[in-house]
Amino acid sequence: EDINIRYTEDIVCISLDETTELDDVAQLVRLFAKAVGKEASFTEKTSQMWDLELNRDTAYLEHPVFNTYHTEHEMLRYLKTLENKDLSLAHSMIALGSCTMKLNATSEMIPVTWESFGNIHPFAPKHQLEGYTQMLHELERDLSEITGFHRVSLQPNAGAQGEYTGLMTIRHYFMDTNQSHRDIVIIPESAHGTNPASAVMAGMKVIVVKCHPNGYIDLNDLRAKAEANKENLAAVMVTYPSTTGVYEETIKEITSIIHQFGGQVYMDGANMNAQVGYTNPANIGADVCHLNLHKTFCIPHGGGGPGMGPIGVAEHLSPYLPGHAVVDGVSTDKAMKAVSAAPYGSASILLISYAYIKMMGTAGLKKATATAILNANYMKHRLSEGYEVLYTGQNGTVAHEMIVDPRPLKITSGIQVEDIAKRLIDYGFHSPTVSFPIPGTLMIEPTESESKAEIDRFCDALLSIRQEIAEIENGVADRENNVLKNAPHTAESVISGEWDKPYSREKAVYPAANLVASKFWPSVGRVDNTYGDRNLICSCLPIAAYAEM
Repeated sequence: EDINIRYTEDIVCISLDETTELDDVAQLVRLFAKAVGKEASFTEKTSQMWDLELNRDTAYLEHPVFNTYHTEHEMLRYLKTLENKDLSLAHSMIALGSCTMKLNATSEMIPVTWESFGNIHPFAPKHQLEGYTQMLHELERDLSEITGFHRVSLQPNAGAQGEYTGLMTIRHYFMDTNQSHRDIVIIPESAHGTNPASAVMAGMKVIVVKCHPNGYIDLNDLRAKAEANKENLAAVMVTYPSTTGVYEETIKEITSIIHQFGGQVYMDGANMNAQVGYTNPANIGADVCHLNLHKTFCIPHGGGGPGMGPIGVAEHLSPYLPGHAVVDGVSTDKAMKAVSAAPYGSASILLISYAYIKMMGTAGLKKATATAILNANYMKHRLSEGYEVLYTGQNGTVAHEMIVDPRPLKITSGIQVEDIAKRLIDYGFHSPTVSFPIPGTLMIEPTESESKAEIDRFCDALLSIRQEIAEIENGVADRENNVLKNAPHTAESVISGEWDKPYSREKAVYPAANLVASKFWPSVGRVDNTYGDRNLICSCLPIAAYAEM
């Protein structure tokens, strides 16, 4: 009958949802009737089988948005108005540092829409998953080769869940080797915020190690804390290249110190886009790492998910990777319990990373890494004309991203990082990462996907903003009432009513000549960030509407 039903020794389980039709139900009825040797009896309309008291007697979906758009044209136009409020990669580069906003190629995305992949249940019989299984296993092998690790698990559903899974793999390894007392994780103060959170969730205690002013981990502090806690040391969590945008030149010494005192090395894979093809986690001495497929391997960001955070592990940790209670072939005798409901996480979006790796090939992946680093250093060279780049390696270069420090400008002009971020919107750019990992700074990452022309356009915008700041410093522009403090400028603000600003409308909304031909208009002007964070506004019906009810 081509129907998959879950069953155990004495229980049969079926699942019906909003896509189930009456014909599907009729087919199930006939199937069960045949199984017990009876004639199927099926009527489309059955008597009500629940208590009338359970019937809803209140109105629902009363917000106007649910009762306004009744044709496809209207709905399409409404969705388009929402889309037009969003500045995306379709408009310009998004240089969010530590986010790796690279191209999500259409050719990589299309397979996700194929019914042959999208409509398969994760618990379906193996003979129905042969193509899917081949893709998954090839991706596991490719990621193993890229990371240098013995085995990869595709089960974790997000980067942070990958961190948790990697740490739990280490915990299970220690429990199996009679070292369950090892529960201390050393984390540098420059780490991603998810690192200590994941460690605590995994039942571990966090000790923070200092960093030098140049961004490097303080080896002496690391060694002292590792030795002081050698009896209970479980791991170090280290990002490479570091979150400060430089290659940690003592990375092998760091991993050696941790191993010397019995710990494991967890490498945060957030910055793998600066490693692929040139080095790998295993080469620097790591035992486990997670991969953010939405960064290095092209799965789109945003929308709240789904995410994927596979982990790779060295051979001695392989037996402890997460298993699965339902699907055979995933678990080993020593496997930990599943960290995701499905054995391969959000498997359908793995097609995107699979396609990216296959189309790029070894040479292409290596070139992507080189280009990402080249773009970042070109940008660093240009932006150094107007801003201080906070951290560089000993040779004066950065990895794939950099931290630009505008904090001194607050003293000379009153301009802060959020003023620069909001003014960038007038130039048609999404802001880089603000105040991470250093408060008051901008973290910028161009990726390999952007052309020199687009990178120049972004650099021109930031340097033009620096000139606008210079006007404030020189007394040409007012310290409080200027294009930065009032940014961003909406279309409505420049065409309606009297213009009371001490600068022209043109300067407000067309600060660069190229914007005349193609301009992204922000939907809202300047907002008070602090007030907004402290005063939430309900987006539901107004209070008056509830009073009428």
